[in-house]
Amino acid sequence: MNEYTKNVLIAAGLSMLVIGGWDYFYAFPKLDQQQKEAQLAQHQKPGAPQKPVADKAAPAARQAQPQSVAAAKPVAKTREAALAESKRVAIDTPSISGSISLKGGRIDDVSLKNYHETVDPKSPIIVLLSPENAPHPYYAESGFLASDKDQAPPALPNGESLWSADHDQLSVSQPLTLTFDNGQGLVFKRKIAVDDQYMFSVTDSVENHGQGSVTLYPYLRVSRIGALESAGYAALHEGFVGVLGEAGLQELKFEKVEKEPHATKSFEATGGWLGFTEKYWAAVLVPQQDRSLVARFSASGAGTTKAYQADTVEAPLTIAPGASGSVASRIFAGAKVVDTLDAYEGQGIKLFDRLIDWGWFYFLTRPMFRIIDGLFHVLGNFGLAILAVTVLVKIAFLPIANKSYHAIAKMKEVQPKLQALKEKYADDKQKLAQEQMALYKSEKINPAGGCLPALLQIPVWFSLYKVLVITIEMRHAPFYGWIKDLSAPDPTNIFNLFGLIPFDPTQIPVFGPFLWLGVLPILMGVSMWATMKMNPEPTDEVQKIAFGWMPVIFTFSMGGFASGLIIYWTWNNILSVTQQGFIMRRAGVKFELWDNVKKTFSFLKKPA
Repeated sequence: MNEYTKNVLIAAGLSMLVIGGWDYFYAFPKLDQQQKEAQLAQHQKPGAPQKPVADKAAPAARQAQPQSVAAAKPVAKTREAALAESKRVAIDTPSISGSISLKGGRIDDVSLKNYHETVDPKSPIIVLLSPENAPHPYYAESGFLASDKDQAPPALPNGESLWSADHDQLSVSQPLTLTFDNGQGLVFKRKIAVDDQYMFSVTDSVENHGQGSVTLYPYLRVSRIGALESAGYAALHEGFVGVLGEAGLQELKFEKVEKEPHATKSFEATGGWLGFTEKYWAAVLVPQQDRSLVARFSASGAGTTKAYQADTVEAPLTIAPGASGSVASRIFAGAKVVDTLDAYEGQGIKLFDRLIDWGWFYFLTRPMFRIIDGLFHVLGNFGLAILAVTVLVKIAFLPIANKSYHAIAKMKEVQPKLQALKEKYADDKQKLAQEQMALYKSEKINPAGGCLPALLQIPVWFSLYKVLVITIEMRHAPFYGWIKDLSAPDPTNIFNLFGLIPFDPTQIPVFGPFLWLGVLPILMGVSMWATMKMNPEPTDEVQKIAFGWMPVIFTFSMGGFASGLIIYWTWNNILSVTQQGFIMRRAGVKFELWDNVKKTFSFLKKPA
């Protein structure tokens, strides 16, 4: 086996071990825990809000903070029952349906019309936000707070306040205005508009009809009870997210925030955005971009069900008698569609596309998505786009690969001389190394020449992996035949005879996650085995055994990966065999594939 192939396999193997290890020791146990929590949450609800004590060392903007969500308390209410508890204003747009609760004036009922739970178009649509006392509370709200140093704070609307509405429906063409009179001279109004995608525009205002000035702090918050139902990918961030001033992009796991002092992580910024992100969905607060604020990620409660909150408190507004004050903000609740997020970024929301976890190789992952998406619009199928982009990557690396294989050919030519040196200086390792380097220099050979293509391709492979895992455009995207969703594993499985036996081997404890072994993973394993048979077997017995088992290990460890990634890997292997065979023949080096395959199956021949 040549150095190039070794380097590719070692690099890929280490990557898969890291990802597989994460899935086995963290992701899969996490998923099991979340399933148990979800079952328990069916009988729980949030309790009464609590107001934390102000931080005396904080600036004025932190003298008031939004109420924190308390831990859940047992109840038995369905989502439908929770929705029926209060009067509501319906939401109806091309992208979302739901309602706004007049109790609290919250955006707490949002479903995504264009996305279903499964590939079946008749399956239920995705439910994103739910009311406070539903099985999975998740909601957003805005308003005003009084300073905790105010001796006689005015009565402010809260989660129990009943608002009046000027319309019975919110649509793209018809905004909604909610009104609340505190009976003490302050009239609060909340104008809510929505676009044809997933962005709500909220303007909170207060009219002071009293005798004295009032100082209020505008706030935004998005809250949820219970952890996210994680997709379980090592290369995917799910949890708190935001872009906040000098701190820049923040991606924090729930567990990390829970370990902070008082389970709170705070930032001072001007503008920015923050909220929760999942694999495909997000709920994000976008305060007025020219106002200073304090942003927080916080956790509360204990046990199997906890409460999490992202909130902002802006600099105070002082409203004189007879005057009014207002603040504008936006709330995003929807699908993380790349073009949609880019359009919002163009509207002044800095780095809003980072709501998608493009990863360290952002400069490669984003262009990779654009190439695949562009090919999709030409070819009409994301599977074909993956095949096409693999060819383009191969063409891009062809000059480097050509030099690499020529370097390998030269290495093969000097193998007899290297073997002679090893025998001559078997007892003097230092002298052997010196003589080998002298031989490489005289023959103009770079022994590391085969490493460069492997090293350069690793970020490209990883960027494609990220695109397949993180982008919603790949969700439920069909290929051909039995592959109905390129973002999901191959649904067939050899362990139940490809569906003939009514048995799901992936549900077996401990080993189940490694038993995703459908048609595509098997084809991938065969293609990987073929790439390894293109070169002579290692002379070292340990290496020979390790590389002999590697296709089997990869086949089992990658069986549960997205079908799109398996298609890419298989097609890449086939192109590699073709490419290497062509280049090696031109370089005058023997094409070892067929001889090695025959040697592998030589045990089947009958003895003479």
